[in-house]
Amino acid sequence: MGTGLHAFCRSVVLALVLGAGAAPAFPEDVDASPGNYRARLSALGPGVTLRLAAGDYRDGLPVHGLMGTPQEPIRIVAADPLRRPRFLAGPGRNTVSIVDSAHVEIRGLEIDGQGVAVDGVKAEGHARWAHHITLEDLRITGHAADQQTVAISTKCPAWGWVIRGNEIAGAGTGLYLGNSDGSAPFFEGLIEGNIVRDTIGYNLQIKHQGVRPPNLGHGPVSALTIIRHNTFSKTGNSSGGKAARPNVLVGHQPPQGPGRDDVHVLYANLFLGNPGEALFQGEGNIALYSNVFVNPDGSAIVVQPHNGVPRSVEIVANTVLAREVGIRLRGADPSRPQRVEGNAVFAGLAMEGGQWPENVVGPVSAARTHVKSLTVSPETLDATPLPALRKASATLSWRVPTFPDGQLDLTGVARTSRVAGAVDGFSRGP
Repeated sequence: MGTGLHAFCRSVVLALVLGAGAAPAFPEDVDASPGNYRARLSALGPGVTLRLAAGDYRDGLPVHGLMGTPQEPIRIVAADPLRRPRFLAGPGRNTVSIVDSAHVEIRGLEIDGQGVAVDGVKAEGHARWAHHITLEDLRITGHAADQQTVAISTKCPAWGWVIRGNEIAGAGTGLYLGNSDGSAPFFEGLIEGNIVRDTIGYNLQIKHQGVRPPNLGHGPVSALTIIRHNTFSKTGNSSGGKAARPNVLVGHQPPQGPGRDDVHVLYANLFLGNPGEALFQGEGNIALYSNVFVNPDGSAIVVQPHNGVPRSVEIVANTVLAREVGIRLRGADPSRPQRVEGNAVFAGLAMEGGQWPENVVGPVSAARTHVKSLTVSPETLDATPLPALRKASATLSWRVPTFPDGQLDLTGVARTSRVAGAVDGFSRGP
C-alpha cells in the first residue's frame, strides 16, 4: 500500500518535471554543473529555474536570501529527472541550508549524509524566517550519525512549506519541525506522499509552539497543517529505552493569539511498527482519521499532555492493531470538544481514558477475522474490512470527520456506509 502510493506520487512529480522540460526553455532558466553552481545561485530571482546536471555536488546548497513570489517561485531542479544531482554532506555545514528565503522549490535531488553529523535540509536557527518552501521528490539517505542528525529540519519560524513525495531512509530523525523551546513555529504546512522509514528517533516531530513572534506572515487565526498519504515506519534501526520515540509526535499550538485554533490534521497515513514507543503521540488541536496503525510490539495512538494538553480532538475512522493500548485520550481540556468514533481497534487494551461506544473493539486476535491483513509491511498490508467488521459496525451511528477529505476513506473513495476503520469498501484491495 505505502510503496504503491509513494510510486504514484513520484510518477506524478516526474511527469510534471518531464512535461516542463519538453516545453520551450524559459530565457530565465540557468543551467549549472558541480563546477559552477555556487556562482550561479546569485542569478536566481522570481521565475528563474536552476537546472542542475547530474553529478556529485560537494559544496552544499546555500539557499540564502532567495526570494521568489507566489506567481513566480524560484526553482532548483534536476536537469534530467532520471539522473539525480547528488549532494554530499561535509563537516561543519548543513547540506541544504535555508536562510531568509521564500517561494523556493527544490526538486529531484539526492542528499547523501555520508554518516556526517550534519542535517540534510535545514532552515537555520539564525534565520529570521523561511516560508513557502517546497521540498519535493528528494531522496535523503546517510543521516544516521546519531539520533540528533535530521534529514529535514526547521529551526526558525517556517510556514507555508510543502514537503511532498520524498523518501527518507535511516536518519537519526526524519523530520524535526520547530524548536524544543517552542520559539520556532512550523504552521500552515502540507506534508504528503512521503516515505520515512528506519529512523533512530522520530519519523516526524512538529514541536509545540509558544506565542508566535510578531510580524510573521501568518494566515487566519485558524489554519491547518495537513499530514496525509505518508508511510511512517520504525520497524528497523529504532532506539530503545529512554531514547525511544514515537513514529510521529505533534505538539500543541500557541496558547493564545494567532494560531491558537490551528489544527494538525493527519489522514490516510500508514503508521507501522515501533518496538519501544507508541506509533503516534499528540496534544493541542488534532484531527486524526482514516489512518492505519499497526504495532505488534506496543501502543498505537496516545493523545495526552506533553508540553501542554490536548484541546479539540477528533480520532475518527482509523484501523488500529496494537499489542498494548489501541487509543489513549486523557488529560484533555474539558472546555474543548473531543470525540473518538468509528474506529476499528484490536489491542491488548482497546481504549484508555474514557468510554467511547461508537467504535468496534476487540482483542488483537480478532483482527484477522475482521480485517484482511494488518502487517507492518506495506507490501502485504490490506485494511479491507471483512464481513465480521461490517456486521459489528451495523449498529454504529458515528459522524465522518469535519476536515478535508473527511468523507473519503484511506483509498480515496467516498464512504457509503459506516463501517468502522480506515477503509469503507468491502473488496477494493490494498
